[in-house]
Amino acid sequence: MRDVLPQLLQWHEEGTAFALATVVAVRGSAPRLPGAVMAVNGAGEAVGSVSGGCVEGAVYQAATEVLETGQPRLETYGIGDEDAFSVGLTCGGTLEVLVRRVGPDSSLGAVLGSLDRTEPVAVATVTGGGAPLGAQLYVWPDRAGATLGDPELDAAVADDARSMLTQGVSGAKHYGAQGQRRMDEVQVLVQSFAPPPRMLVFGAIDFAAALSRIGAYLGYHVTVCDARPVFATRKRFPDAHEVVRAWPHDYLAATEVDERTVVCVLTHDPKFDIPLLLAALRTPAGYIGVMGSRRTHEDRFDRLREAGVTEAELARLASPIGLDLGARTPEETALSIAAEILATRTGATGRRLATLTGPIHASAAPVPRYQDDEDERPGARGVTARAS
Repeated sequence: MRDVLPQLLQWHEEGTAFALATVVAVRGSAPRLPGAVMAVNGAGEAVGSVSGGCVEGAVYQAATEVLETGQPRLETYGIGDEDAFSVGLTCGGTLEVLVRRVGPDSSLGAVLGSLDRTEPVAVATVTGGGAPLGAQLYVWPDRAGATLGDPELDAAVADDARSMLTQGVSGAKHYGAQGQRRMDEVQVLVQSFAPPPRMLVFGAIDFAAALSRIGAYLGYHVTVCDARPVFATRKRFPDAHEVVRAWPHDYLAATEVDERTVVCVLTHDPKFDIPLLLAALRTPAGYIGVMGSRRTHEDRFDRLREAGVTEAELARLASPIGLDLGARTPEETALSIAAEILATRTGATGRRLATLTGPIHASAAPVPRYQDDEDERPGARGVTARAS
């Protein structure tokens, strides 16, 4: 929902009703994951996407009808459905899309405001079963709003949603009509909107400027840190959310890091690199990449071994940083690094799709973004770092 947030906020502030189509389930290969949305207002304007173009026309038509009738609908599009195939869902998967009307008085406005302020919030939506289709419960760490139609169901879902929000995961849950867990009477999709994951870039160089741009574009909260005041300036890094002037290892030791955090070390200097990497290896960061030549890499690893770092710990380092794309310029190098970060997060190979077989799109979302009742993976919610 974040990708269409500005338009939804505008429509809500203008008092404009709109239909919101949300992917609530995916089976097989599909271009978008649960939580992808498309919105359509009464003037026929549309924002967002539920299928990367495959079934947008059919969903648009359903949205205009729901906007007129006010009745929520659950639509299924898949290759086994002749009508869906005719509108282009040829990837072999099946999408379930819930379409519901959002009026000017909807309490979804409070959720949009939280998203705009990057406050953590979860949205639980009934997607099937005995509760009203499309009913929603909005859950914050300290409160909840709206209802799924039953107080006990609300309490059970709110409890699960807060746990999932803390972990930074979203997914399907199943309940009884009064909130009993692991039953099939009521199906609920819980979408967690945790604060953005962090990208910590150390070394205020031109490569860092390019990386901060692509990191922000990919949805990371980007911090650039360098001990040299002449280089660590807002003017040099306009796309970073924060520019911190501090010794890198001191800053890393003092800030919060979780499993979604990526650490990119671009300093090229042992007096910065070694203390920083020793601190980084003590964190749960999901990615630690280090820039340097092969010779620099070997020297760095020798110094780290002398400092007591084990081979298992060294294996956590992406060194030299990035994928082999033939990158030379700062922008090309930033793309190489971002590609490796994405591949690491999703468990993908990083190889050319033309050399692989099987589905192009994963049948399940990458950890730690989505889960189902049988797959409780640990994760963590992102935090905001201090500014300089």
